[in-house]
Amino acid sequence: MLEIYIIRPGSTEFDRQGRIQGNLDVPLNVEGRKEVGRVIDQLRERRFHALYCAPCEAAEQTAQAIADALGTKSKVIEKLQNIDHGLWQGMLIDDVKTKQPKVYRKWQEQPESICPPQGEMLSAARQRVQQAMAKLLKKHREGAIGLVVPGPIATLVRLELRGGKSLGDLWKSEECGKWEVVVIEPSPPVATG
Repeated sequence: MLEIYIIRPGSTEFDRQGRIQGNLDVPLNVEGRKEVGRVIDQLRERRFHALYCAPCEAAEQTAQAIADALGTKSKVIEKLQNIDHGLWQGMLIDDVKTKQPKVYRKWQEQPESICPPQGEMLSAARQRVQQAMAKLLKKHREGAIGLVVPGPIATLVRLELRGGKSLGDLWKSEECGKWEVVVIEPSPPVATG
């Protein structure tokens, strides 16, 4: 059995302001560092075989703090880079909603069909996540690992690990500095006859 801890980085100023962060590098803010401290307290008794993170400043800062506290190392997985929201990055979610209401509504209802201006299609991000998770699941079959990933890429990781189909609201404010565990049961041996 493999336990995968999906850990959200601590908050940034963009999170506080309700801005689309996408794959921009934004550091933890003061509250974010406090959130990471709380996560460390909650995870202190866990023993990770490995700790991985997305290639963004907030995720890397969060992972490094956890690694230091738990006596392990963190490794960046480039394929877990957050979704590139192109020209929407840095904008307030409410601004996209009011300035481009049809596009926003379609993003909410059918995100696979929308590509933010100069951004990335969701299918490309999903493919990256599938490749990263396949590699991790091949490498780790038991024990516990941590994945520090920001939203909305965390939603795609969760879907991939749980075999889900529904994306839901990708911009829904996931709480920063929170974590959840996804348990992967070993596959039963295939009977031959």
